[in-house]
Amino acid sequence: MTIKEVCEKYDITQDTLRYYERVGMIPAVTRTAGGIRDYQESDLGWVQLAICMRSAGLPVEAMIEYVKLYQEGDSTIPARLQLLTDQREILLDKRKKIDETLNRLNYKIARYEIAAQTGTLTWTGDGDHDGCSGK
Repeated sequence: MTIKEVCEKYDITQDTLRYYERVGMIPAVTRTAGGIRDYQESDLGWVQLAICMRSAGLPVEAMIEYVKLYQEGDSTIPARLQLLTDQREILLDKRKKIDETLNRLNYKIARYEIAAQTGTLTWTGDGDHDGCSGK
């Protein structure tokens, strides 16, 4: 596949795709004899992984390190496992914080929905829901 086709398939820019390759977030892409990028299935797998990990908030540096370790071979399996495990823990912590924020927003929205019907905004209990004060 050409770079244009890959970008259309994954809805990313050519600059982004070139950046991923340039910094090492994906290994060097297969090229034609003339030096033009010719993405193969294995290349697309790396592109998918990079897009997925970035959309989840994984740092560029973690992806670069993962690719380097992968290229060094099976002796780096424990290091890759540790890197992935560490990143999972970071993502789980982020998800916990997002869930807490959603709970707070849902509480506030529910109170405002009632206020829209009654004309009066009130807060239950002490006005604090899981650390979310009124207003």
